[in-house]
Amino acid sequence: MYKLLAVCSLFLLMSCSTKQSTKVPCFAWIGGPGEATDTELSENFKDLKEKGIDGLMYNGGHDPAVYQRVGKIAKAAGLEFHTWIPTMVQGRDKNIPAELYAVNGNGESAYDKPAFVDHYTFLCPNKDEVYQYLSNLYVSIAKLPEVDGVHLDYIRFPDVILAKGLWEKYDLVMDKEYPEFDYCYCDKCKADFKVKTGIEITDQAEARESQEWKQFRQDLITKMVNRLVEDVHRQGKDITAAVFPGPHSHAVKMVRQEWDKWNLDAFLPMNYNDFYLEGTEWVGKMCKESTHSLNGEKPVYSGLFICPKPDSKAKEADPENHGLLPEELGDAIRESMENGATGICLFTPGRMTDEHWVEFEKAIHKEYLKK
Repeated sequence: MYKLLAVCSLFLLMSCSTKQSTKVPCFAWIGGPGEATDTELSENFKDLKEKGIDGLMYNGGHDPAVYQRVGKIAKAAGLEFHTWIPTMVQGRDKNIPAELYAVNGNGESAYDKPAFVDHYTFLCPNKDEVYQYLSNLYVSIAKLPEVDGVHLDYIRFPDVILAKGLWEKYDLVMDKEYPEFDYCYCDKCKADFKVKTGIEITDQAEARESQEWKQFRQDLITKMVNRLVEDVHRQGKDITAAVFPGPHSHAVKMVRQEWDKWNLDAFLPMNYNDFYLEGTEWVGKMCKESTHSLNGEKPVYSGLFICPKPDSKAKEADPENHGLLPEELGDAIRESMENGATGICLFTPGRMTDEHWVEFEKAIHKEYLKK
């Protein structure tokens, strides 16, 4: 059994009334290596291990050689090593034709007119060439002995509904679905939808109200994930994903992620409460929904968003510089664990202050009763 699942199974086998007697499993999203030397990487990884991090979701680009190098150092430090690589967002890659990018309800391609920010260059999940590109990428990395698993991100459509805490930043009110943020309306998606349902999309506004059309696109993402699961599993490795909270309260409605239908080994919902203008109790609510949606059959690691500058949070206009204060971190971990999470994942250890680490140390060694 893979190491990730071995750790998780200890918690899954416990009844709701049984105390957890071991340390909370803790992962961290982290990127690099940049210009860091092997010695610098080793010192950083050993420090994270000593602080209680058990494994990394590591973003280092597409080059297998990078993951081979960094993975070897992470393993020597006693850390699990999972490669964190975006899925549907691939930038403007010379190896990906422009016609493979998703198209919004106004007929605009994410290639040259992406939603929200320039890096939202989403691919269309309904193109087999996209699947082949992603499969080749993930398999080439999953084959590495230094890699414990592949971690998917941006495995979704663009936000048709943006988290409420981000509305002011982008000067938007997203109280309903708008065509410029609604994907994918490419010719293939519309044609395949007609073949499957007999419904021809001629009126975009009418289509946006169609549950069949929403479900069709949710199924496209699910199909992509489950094909990639098979590919990675054939290499004997785990496959996980960072997902939106829920799934049905947020992920399905916001980005078409019906992730309780995905055959992943574990799920890491991004329970970033500040983005939703919520407190730490909301983190617990999301964990409960996640674990119930999966019938307790798959591990859930609660993703926690850390405030990098606690002293100036109240003055910070950009919500992406908000996050959990040191005095909130323990509550967020407790809410996660009491509501069914197997562990937690930090975004990111680089945002953690000394005060965060003090509270983290206290929280991960406590015993929690699952509700």
